[in-house]
Amino acid sequence: MSEINHLMNVYKRRNIRFVSGRGNYLVDTFGREYLDAISGVAVTSLGHSHPEIAAVIAIQASRLLHTSNMFSIEWQERLAEQLCRISGMSRAFFCNSGAEANETALKLARLHGARKGFQAPEVIVMDKSFHGRTFATLSASGNPAGHAGFAPLVPGFRRVPFGDIDAIRKIAGQACQVTAVLMEPVQGEGGVNVASPDFLRSVRQICTEQGWLLMMDEVQTGLGRTGKWFGFQHADILPDVITVAKALGNGIPVGGCLASGEAAGYFMPGNHGSTFGGNPLACRVGCQVIDIIERDNLLMNASEGGILLRDYLRSQMQDFECVTAIRSHGMMAGIEFSRPCEELADICASQEKLLINVTREKTVRLLPALISTENEIAMIAQRLARATRTWLRKE
Repeated sequence: MSEINHLMNVYKRRNIRFVSGRGNYLVDTFGREYLDAISGVAVTSLGHSHPEIAAVIAIQASRLLHTSNMFSIEWQERLAEQLCRISGMSRAFFCNSGAEANETALKLARLHGARKGFQAPEVIVMDKSFHGRTFATLSASGNPAGHAGFAPLVPGFRRVPFGDIDAIRKIAGQACQVTAVLMEPVQGEGGVNVASPDFLRSVRQICTEQGWLLMMDEVQTGLGRTGKWFGFQHADILPDVITVAKALGNGIPVGGCLASGEAAGYFMPGNHGSTFGGNPLACRVGCQVIDIIERDNLLMNASEGGILLRDYLRSQMQDFECVTAIRSHGMMAGIEFSRPCEELADICASQEKLLINVTREKTVRLLPALISTENEIAMIAQRLARATRTWLRKE
């Protein structure tokens, strides 16, 4: 790598540079092959260099990349129809990332408050949540370390413990100007914390009773990661607002905010927008991603593969005294350790050629592609277990 680096120092990068990928594998500049167990942090759910995705990118890039949203965009309309069909929503807005999608949702919450005549509208959010790094989404996120240096944060958020329905009921019983609840069905950055179906159903009921919007951040969980199109569908509920991104483009930047009911009609021309959002390339790729997931039955693959992942992790990892919990939901898994385990990710990459991620200092997060085979899932658990033994011997 170049001795002089002109990039801002915002990422803790490993000294590995990848030059190609195929399926669940990445190849570095020395020709070494790595098993990717994080899918670019839940982005490449169809695997790297999927031939059909590459084909539609090439076709669309040779035809039209951008026109601006001053004109009708056929692929944007098609993707909106596809997403509304699989989610139960009625309208969509397209942007470029999960953070932008969540910003859109928060603006809908403010408009909802304005219709109620609220002067200081509030949104209930959760401890250990992550919604992005823009000012509003950072303020909504429940990570105090991420707030450091960025005060004053955007006001208007009430934080409650994740999974604590009584805390939400307590707020509902007070005189307040709450307009919405924003939450993830599974907290990814927070350590793979899974909301129970009962909790999700109870939150939906309270929101309905109070006239609040239920806004589900499905940026990481959406598009099949949990074994259904969206995480909230495991509870048989319907939110008012849903945000998506990550897997929707399989590597092409695209995000969306979906809404139903009154919230679907709140935006008017001039209220919101995005220069690049919903461009023909990103939206055509999004349509292809949905088509492939449906055609190849990847929701079932994620559901069945998730059970295999959980079982293999338990058989390989639960006997380590330093492992305090193994949590999973579909193709999302978190292995929590009793002490910081950042070094484990380095050992996995250097010695086992396995790519993992450590979040909240103590939790290994795994996000294999939805196309993963049983053999690949077994290899992830085996390599992680070997790396853990190496790590423990070094201490």
